[in-house]
Amino acid sequence: MKAFKAYDIRGVYGEDFGKDDVYKIGFFLPELLKTNRILVGRDVRISSDEIFEELTRGMTDAGADVYNLGFATTPMVYYFTAKHGFCGSVQITASHNPKAHNGLKISSAEALPVGYDTGLKQLEDWVENREIAVNSPKGKIIAYPVKDEYITFIKEYIDDFSGLNAVVDCSNGMACLLTESILGDKMSYINHTMDGNFPNHDPNPLEAKNILQLQDAVRKQKADVGIIFDGDADRVMFVDENACFISPDLLIAVLGDYFLTDKQTNNRVLVDIRTSKSVEAYLKGKGYEVFMWKVGRANAALKLREIQGIFGGELAGHYYFRDFFYSDSGMLACVLLLNIFADFKQKGVPVSGVINRIVKYVGSGEINFNIKDKEAAVERVKDYFCSKEKPLVVYDFDGYRIEFASWWFNIRPSNTEPCLRFIAESKTEQLLNEKINTVKQLLHQDIIDGKINQE
Repeated sequence: MKAFKAYDIRGVYGEDFGKDDVYKIGFFLPELLKTNRILVGRDVRISSDEIFEELTRGMTDAGADVYNLGFATTPMVYYFTAKHGFCGSVQITASHNPKAHNGLKISSAEALPVGYDTGLKQLEDWVENREIAVNSPKGKIIAYPVKDEYITFIKEYIDDFSGLNAVVDCSNGMACLLTESILGDKMSYINHTMDGNFPNHDPNPLEAKNILQLQDAVRKQKADVGIIFDGDADRVMFVDENACFISPDLLIAVLGDYFLTDKQTNNRVLVDIRTSKSVEAYLKGKGYEVFMWKVGRANAALKLREIQGIFGGELAGHYYFRDFFYSDSGMLACVLLLNIFADFKQKGVPVSGVINRIVKYVGSGEINFNIKDKEAAVERVKDYFCSKEKPLVVYDFDGYRIEFASWWFNIRPSNTEPCLRFIAESKTEQLLNEKINTVKQLLHQDIIDGKINQE
């Protein structure tokens, strides 16, 4: 089935998966997760109610009880899965994807992610090949209105950031449930009514066109900072007082300023393989031990737990916290970063100044190539540069990250799309452009329809 991906189940609802598929997924999930008590939340997408009905009909037909969170952010589902001792949960969402998409993010006990290699492959096989035999007695659907508990938890992390003039774009998504209750009424809010049609922009802050409205509001209001959440509020991104987008990996370094005050923990931080070299240098300079790992929550949440790290983050705007059950929360990250920005403002340092003290390299952003044979293309690029220069470090998971004296690159096949992803950094813009042009020449013969997308 097209909808089963590396990290979740996701696609265009009615095309990549449909009602019958969702019912079967619901029916077999209790067996997969080894529980008859499952927590379920959903986002505001137009198809989410129908998916909820079919999913929970399958679960209850299998004899499981469903605890219905109702509308929820994805991090709320993670939090209550772990905090309230559920052995399984599902969030109905397509995260940042356009409105026609939907999906299921599945977690096991302690909010551990269930990916293709840790259960989704088995579930896909059962959905495609096993027969349904309805159990008796059937399970129940139990209302579970616990949003206020989550708000109380997040607010415990708030210092005084009332001095910040901030604009918050909720993207008409699930952040609307929480922002005003947590961030207060002194913020300026846009797109803060839940609407599954996403009438103002798609809920993906990594696409430049989707942050134009926020940037315009920051300029007009002469705000200190702009904040934007994705559709299910597991990711958060920022623009500075000049309305310039801040690369989300740089905020991992900023978070390092917050956790320096935590004297009772170890000093381990997790970053993904695409993360700027500037972040590693900054954190190491503060005394942190930096670990690098694969992209995606299914990888990051498990690795952060394994190393018993304090926090971690990804280029895509996910931030993971030990005190959030090693899961990601856009709202918790938002609160912590606002604390830091407010503290710097009192010292006369704007948000751009906070970022500029970190940045030491010129970056390409992520460049996506539609490629016929992704694996062969990865090897060709790796072999070419390693034959021309002596690598200082080679990471060979999630594609390759290869570091040289004056630059580095990561090249990896996408786990969710038919494309090859490339990102690089250099000490100079001239050298960076030379390397990017060389990669384009190396891949020219394999690019499908000339499609190259730089973000």
